[in-house]
Amino acid sequence: MIRYFRKVFLSILSSILCLSAFGQTKVIYGLVTDSLAVGVPQVNVIWNSNKGTSTDALGRYRIGIEDTAGVLTFRHLEYFTANLPVNFQGEDSLRIDFQLEMNTRLLDQVEIRGAAENVDTQAGAISLNPKKIQSVPSPFQDISRILVTLPGVSAANEMSSTYNVRGGNYEENLIYVDDIPIYRPFLITAGRQEGLGFINMDLVSNIDFYAGGWQPKYGDKLASSLNISYKQPEYNQGSVTLGLLGGSAHYEGISNNGRIRYIGGIRHKDSRYLLNSLEVDGEYFPTFTDLQSYTTFDLSSQKDRSSELSMLLSYARNRYETFPESRQSDFGTLSANFRLFVALEGTELMKYDTYQAGFKWEKRWNEKFTSSWILSGVTTDERERYEVEGGYRLCDLNTNPGSSTFDECVLVRGIGTNYQSGRNQLSADIINLENRNKLIINDQHLLEGGFGWGRYLIDDELREYTFTDSANFVELESRAFNEININSNQFTGYVQHTMSSLNDQHTLTYGVRLNYWDFNEQLLVSPRLQYAYQPNWVRPFTIRFATGLYQQPPFYRELRDRAGQINNQVEAQSSLHFILGSEYQFQLWGRPFVFFNEAYYKHLYNLNLYDIENVRLRYFANNNATGYAAGVDFRVHGEFIPGTQSWFSLGILKTEEDLADDGLGYFRRPSDQRINLSIFFQDHMPNDPTLNVALT
Repeated sequence: MIRYFRKVFLSILSSILCLSAFGQTKVIYGLVTDSLAVGVPQVNVIWNSNKGTSTDALGRYRIGIEDTAGVLTFRHLEYFTANLPVNFQGEDSLRIDFQLEMNTRLLDQVEIRGAAENVDTQAGAISLNPKKIQSVPSPFQDISRILVTLPGVSAANEMSSTYNVRGGNYEENLIYVDDIPIYRPFLITAGRQEGLGFINMDLVSNIDFYAGGWQPKYGDKLASSLNISYKQPEYNQGSVTLGLLGGSAHYEGISNNGRIRYIGGIRHKDSRYLLNSLEVDGEYFPTFTDLQSYTTFDLSSQKDRSSELSMLLSYARNRYETFPESRQSDFGTLSANFRLFVALEGTELMKYDTYQAGFKWEKRWNEKFTSSWILSGVTTDERERYEVEGGYRLCDLNTNPGSSTFDECVLVRGIGTNYQSGRNQLSADIINLENRNKLIINDQHLLEGGFGWGRYLIDDELREYTFTDSANFVELESRAFNEININSNQFTGYVQHTMSSLNDQHTLTYGVRLNYWDFNEQLLVSPRLQYAYQPNWVRPFTIRFATGLYQQPPFYRELRDRAGQINNQVEAQSSLHFILGSEYQFQLWGRPFVFFNEAYYKHLYNLNLYDIENVRLRYFANNNATGYAAGVDFRVHGEFIPGTQSWFSLGILKTEEDLADDGLGYFRRPSDQRINLSIFFQDHMPNDPTLNVALT
């Protein structure tokens, strides 16, 4: 059944990627540039004041019309508005290129009113435009390399897509693509085994990141929420990227009648050249392939997109095979130097296949009420096979350059062997069904609510052990043998109310989120509140405060202890957030900048302690600890170079935990990161913005 499902899944995915258009309308297309002949993005292109579109990152636009004559309007805040009469003379398409004139006048303060969401009023919220983030220096183009440059975010492994936020671990972060939840493989133990993260940057249109204090409508985790929006193409285009570590390609387009918008991408990564440069010698064969598509169908009768069906399909194939050989490390002080030599024999073979799908139907019933249904699922098949035996030798190193035995071992201090064996297999099927609703009561009140159901089927076969033989003494270090079957249901719900004052200076959002899991029979009630104040100053300034209870039900790893046994009495970990911050917008060198700062304190209880082994977390499967995380974050970002987005971030963090009844008090958590300074800086040639460099 699963094999049949996968064949059907891949057939649908291939069909979407090769989707062709049908229908026919008159089309106006072209390029909007500035005085330097550089394309201008985000220009509003309007036809007869009733139909419009926006230019893309290169300044291109495409708009379908029905009239044969009318006025084409080009509008942008930084340029003068222009009106251009247009008259078709029998042709079905017409190209119009237009050059805008820079508006150098200083505009007065602009006041925007409405009941729609304003992300900037939420504590811990940062929005990024991927069009302005042209490149990220990293071994692999992954969104986590961008996130780790934001305040409060850190990562210790550049080969992994994992990241920590304000004292949390990587399993405490939510990820959504257009409200569809995203999962990652479960069994990965090391960064070098990890493939590409789910998010394909070629498909992204907007990034919203919440480092804490997010609203009730988002899920139940402790640390952060990452919300990704995929593109809604306005015309056909594509891209190809090639490199020594792999490549990517994507294609996006829109049907001639404008009812179908589709985008698809494929990525391939081969990190053997990077891994062969490591201190560990061996033969590496790591390959990772990812295939995604996102399609939106306009189901409305008036072509006003009041009823849309969106479909997300993804397949990820990870293969990691290695034959380790040897490693030699020198360490010590000026007076005492040592050499450790490790010879390895065996093999590691990791296979991860993950299929994800999401369907979202959104209906705007009228100007005030919108609802959506989201059906998503993931099926994964993961296998680990490894037999590795290692022998080590530790000796004193001669560091005297004048000696005949310079840089050689002069005294052997220890010899031993280590043996690791694993035969692990996991299969999981997860289904989620969720309903979301928005009701605009009036300009000052917005009511939102919804409910959801999740089904979790997990089968895990664990067979692994490790022993050492040192100085003729054999010791079994770890042993885990178990077969685990989890069949459970989870029910969620939320309601929240956003209200603003008549002058929009005050914005208050409050609500509650519910969660019930029948596996441990625990009901969670999580109230949350966000408040923002925007004084009537010449320069926009916002003060933000957020508090609330954030609780994370145990999923899979949290239930399994270090011996591989399941404890079905494990309860949700809880975190009470207090966040106070501000955001100030100012002009520097005639360009916009923003200064962001936040102080936060998180009271943690019912903690499930864990150890970190590379990127694998091993929990103790007990709620027997309390803790806290406190810190302050700063960020200044803007156009240090015209037309680019750069920023500097500084985070100061202290997080500790206290194990009950151990008598030792508080000690540092594994994710403690006292000082974290991050930089993302871009520059380009003055007369050729396409030639650019980036620094992290």
